[in-house]
Amino acid sequence: MKKSPSPKKFLFGKRNYVILFISFIIISSGFIIMAGGGSEDPNYFNEEIFNFRRIRIAPTLILVGFGVAIYSILIKTKSFK
Repeated sequence: MKKSPSPKKFLFGKRNYVILFISFIIISSGFIIMAGGGSEDPNYFNEEIFNFRRIRIAPTLILVGFGVAIYSILIKTKSFK
């Protein structure tokens, strides 16, 4: 007698994937904030490359995004047993 194949289950629940998607948005926004600030003319130095937004906020957002991604992987799902 053959056993009927059980339905395939995802490794993570919907909640995990939603939190992971939010972490990707946070990481992307950090990289977008970090972009720019260069100069078109190589003889002119633009001080905007060292502003507070690019030096402090953007890397912090990226690290927070990675932390949220790790959290989304480590939280326990109720549907997976």
